[in-house]
Amino acid sequence: MQDITLAYYGAAAGLIALLFALATLASILKESMGTPRMKEISEAVQEGAMAYLNRQYKTLIPFTIVIAILLVVVLPMLDPRVEGVPLCVSFLVGAICSAIAGYIGMNSTTKSNARTAEAARSHGLGKALNVSFRAGAVMGLSVAGLGLLGVSALFIIYGDAVVINSFAFGASAIAFFARVGGGIYTKAADVGADLVGKVEAGIPEDDPRNPATIADNVGDNVGDTAGMGADLFESYAATTIAAMIIGNSIFGMEGALFPLVVGAIGIIASIIGTFFVRTSEGGNPQAALNVGLWATNIMTAIGVYFLSVSTFGSKEGFGIFLAVAAGLIVNVAIGALTEYYTANTKTPCRRIAEASKTGPATNVIQGLAVGMESVFLPMLFFAAAIWFAFWAASFVNPEHAIYGIAMAAMGMLSTAGIVVAMDSFGPVADNAGGIAEMAELPPEVRKKTDKLDAVGNTTAAIAKGFAIGSAALTALALFQAFADEVVRNPKLQHLLVDGQLVMNLNNPKVLIGLLIGAAVPFVVGASTMRAVGEAAFSMINEVRRQFREIPGIMEGKGKPDYARCVSIATGAAISKMIFPGLVAVGMPILVGFGLGALSLAGYLTGLTATGVLMALFLANAGGAWDNAKKWIEEGNLGGKKIDGEPNPIHQAAVIGDTVGDPCKDTSGPAMNPLIKVAGTVSLIIGSVLLR
Repeated sequence: MQDITLAYYGAAAGLIALLFALATLASILKESMGTPRMKEISEAVQEGAMAYLNRQYKTLIPFTIVIAILLVVVLPMLDPRVEGVPLCVSFLVGAICSAIAGYIGMNSTTKSNARTAEAARSHGLGKALNVSFRAGAVMGLSVAGLGLLGVSALFIIYGDAVVINSFAFGASAIAFFARVGGGIYTKAADVGADLVGKVEAGIPEDDPRNPATIADNVGDNVGDTAGMGADLFESYAATTIAAMIIGNSIFGMEGALFPLVVGAIGIIASIIGTFFVRTSEGGNPQAALNVGLWATNIMTAIGVYFLSVSTFGSKEGFGIFLAVAAGLIVNVAIGALTEYYTANTKTPCRRIAEASKTGPATNVIQGLAVGMESVFLPMLFFAAAIWFAFWAASFVNPEHAIYGIAMAAMGMLSTAGIVVAMDSFGPVADNAGGIAEMAELPPEVRKKTDKLDAVGNTTAAIAKGFAIGSAALTALALFQAFADEVVRNPKLQHLLVDGQLVMNLNNPKVLIGLLIGAAVPFVVGASTMRAVGEAAFSMINEVRRQFREIPGIMEGKGKPDYARCVSIATGAAISKMIFPGLVAVGMPILVGFGLGALSLAGYLTGLTATGVLMALFLANAGGAWDNAKKWIEEGNLGGKKIDGEPNPIHQAAVIGDTVGDPCKDTSGPAMNPLIKVAGTVSLIIGSVLLR
């Protein structure tokens, strides 16, 4: 496997994924959009989503240009060994590929919502699942395909994984802004729609009289589709490159090429896995999705086993296969734990609903407790996977153990295509339900879309767990690659012990970096939470103004100004994503050049540990609050109304859900790209640090 031409397998698999995604999108567009009213609503959602995406990317162009100039001019000045042009090109390709994945996915989901509603109306649940899942598959396979194609093509051109690491940095930069901006947008709209529409006006969230309803439906797409897609695209690219760097330093070319072929196997398995997602009219959509996921995992494991033993020999190859399998197992385990803590069929979520009997305060307290409790078991699984992968890869040579951690991360990310598909199908189903409500379709249509939406909430929570787990393992792989780069830096040889970078906790530089890193997630979490609050304040005032000033709006005679709410959410998201983005990119640079390599290593350690804990806590607490509200809305504890009057238990749960919204969809998800941005930036500057 010494021949670099094996990288063409990765490029070919990426290209196949893109072609399959485009063919799937073409087949979706042949489906009927239903009535003129359904088409009108769908087009309004698509217009708002694409307008936001265009404005976000235009805002990021100056930032991208500045970074590109720094890479091509400043880094070579600091160290003549650095090749500035390849770094710059790789960075721009990474940023562009991330943006393209967002465009493809956004087009797919926003053009599929009415088609899903019409499928539910005309053909039933099975057809509706088929349309919505295929729309999600377009996003999932675009993410995996572009990631693998980009990394493989750049490696074929430059032949050095360290040189092309800035591809991951380009993906990271776009992903952070997409995740944060999308989260601010969707929660500003959601909070406005919930608090004024549901609680104050007593109308459904998707009622056409609610001025924030179009913005809310747009938000589902920019947050859960473009945001999640960019997040996992970044993880995919960063993990692949980090594994290639570590593999090259241990095994040479075959170690660098191996992750690319693992990615190719995962993509082919994901494509085949999409054909397993089928259900009947009375079937269980969640079971159908699980079949697709399990089929993908099993096929990936089988393929990686034969690849491992043929590449590294029977004994060492089996150990590396076990490391990859550990990543696949963590994928399933984190999904199961996330489902336990967030699903409304489980005890933690129902405890929150029961706590709503005594008001919103006890609801919030119980939700916080669930979120805190939910971090412990996942962290044990992460720790077990790290230990097992480290042990398995050291069967033949203990010095090869670190490759096991990188391959565990690669194993987890290899199935990103099917996981993103399962996540992105959720916003399509949610939008389909909104369109059914606003287009006044028969109640049985809404029941079918609600069934898909409920499954979508679970898959979204599972995908969030997957994103957090992948971020944790990606951060570890990036840290090892950073340490490897420091070892090769001739100016930092005095920091090494027996040729290795060692972090001594008695060294104040390490402790200082660790404490700064541990604090940064709180700064970013606070800024994103505050951004949602301020944006929601403007949204709430606008919705109240329209209810007050537009004649006949509550009687259905006056038309709400949907565009105004979309504009408010867009403006707030774009303006308020800048500060946390600058913190994410700037802090590793300041620590690295200001305090040195050891402090930067400590920074990465503290940031990763705290960031993963924060991500789990916020995502699971928010998901549990959301599903506790939905469980009550299904008719439990009195349902939405009692004797025609609002049920105070439901109102308390709505307030808890409103608190949880920015936790699970803004501040929590922001932690994932935050820790990966730090890793990719550190890897880039590792060769030019002076002390």
